[in-house]
Amino acid sequence: MGKKRVLIVDDDARNIFALVNTLKAKSFDCLSCLSAEEALRILKDDDSIDAVLMDMMMPEMDGYEAIPLIKAIPSQKSTLVVAVTAQAMAGDKEKCLEAGADAYISKPVDVDKLLQILGEI
Repeated sequence: MGKKRVLIVDDDARNIFALVNTLKAKSFDCLSCLSAEEALRILKDDDSIDAVLMDMMMPEMDGYEAIPLIKAIPSQKSTLVVAVTAQAMAGDKEKCLEAGADAYISKPVDVDKLLQILGEI
C-alpha cells in the first residue's frame, strides 16, 4: 500500500506550508494549490488523490461552492473532502457538511484530530 495522497487547497501559503510539513512527516504525499479553481483542474486530471483539505473561505470560489463541484467529478465521488475553516461558530460545521464535506476541522488545525480524520482513507 502506497502513501495516501492529499490535496491541500488554501489561499494562504503559510497554511499550506504548515499542513504539508505536518502531513509529510506522517508519510502522506501532498499536493497543494492556492484556489478552488486550480483544485478542480487538478482533481479532474488526477484520480489518485485520496483526500482534499479545503479551505472554506477563499476569494473567487470558496469551499462551499467548490465541494459540490468536486463531488460531481465522477472519479472523485468517494474522495474524502475535509472542510478546513477559521469559522468556528455555531452552525459552521453543519453548513460545511451540508455543502458536501465529509468532515470538518477548524483552524488552528488540531493535528491529532486531522490525522484521525485522515485515518479513514
